[in-house]
Amino acid sequence: MSKQSTSHLFMIEPESFYVNEQTAFTNHYQKKASDESPEIIAEKALEEFHKLKNKIEEKGIKVTSLKGSKDCPDHIFPNWFITFEDKTMQIFSMMAPNRRKEKKLSMIEHLMETYDLTDDMSHLEEKEIFLESTSSMVFDRVNRIVYAGISPRTNAVQLIIWCRHNNYELVLFETESHTGSAIYHTDVLMYVGTDIIGICFDVIKSEHINYVKEKVRKHHEVVELSSEQIEEFCGNAIEAKNEDDELFLIMSSRAFKALNQEQINKLLTSYKEIIHSDIPTIEKYGGGSARCMLTELF
Repeated sequence: MSKQSTSHLFMIEPESFYVNEQTAFTNHYQKKASDESPEIIAEKALEEFHKLKNKIEEKGIKVTSLKGSKDCPDHIFPNWFITFEDKTMQIFSMMAPNRRKEKKLSMIEHLMETYDLTDDMSHLEEKEIFLESTSSMVFDRVNRIVYAGISPRTNAVQLIIWCRHNNYELVLFETESHTGSAIYHTDVLMYVGTDIIGICFDVIKSEHINYVKEKVRKHHEVVELSSEQIEEFCGNAIEAKNEDDELFLIMSSRAFKALNQEQINKLLTSYKEIIHSDIPTIEKYGGGSARCMLTELF
């Protein structure tokens, strides 16, 4: 039986961190300008990175961390590859040219010590076809379902091809943020756990809502999130387990504080604890939160 989550997570320690102008036009969560020096921003991001990593490890969840590169401002978000339980991995296509540089040979070789590389879709970048791994696709691994919202970084045709080749059912939908544009990554608005799915229906276009509701409720309890909570990164969470098989949900402190008590109580019926850490610099200038910083190693 497949596992929904893992006890081993992957992180990249930022060597640099600053506003990435190449991603800002598709990510309305990312602040376009900074009133702080690049050195201060990088220093704060590094401190936030270690605090989150330490909190995760304190609960008995293994974290493998590699050093990032100075030419990659978003290296802290390792969403360019995915691993599977059969010890295979795949590499995906990234929209921003400087995010394509994140796929460092040294990192790939490190991963290939454990995983067989079965597909590298980097060549799709030349055709401007983008599918940004576990950020574009939210996985229900147990039931072999991929949830995905179409966006400039999530190509609908490539999704269909990928799911067909990998034997996953695709639940495809369109989204609309408060700015009127599509939400850039699916993992901003939803996460899938063993028992619970957290999701914001408010940002899914009306013609797709009933379809998505039917799919998410088929196998899971649902914690509904508001569009205001999505702005606070409540959907950008990830389930992990420790060596005792205890389940945890990981998110930022900003996201945790935006949950109401009823939502927290429901989550704690499935999770031993909600792990959260304050990452305001990373959220402000990177436009991503805790889930974006973590990739599962199966």
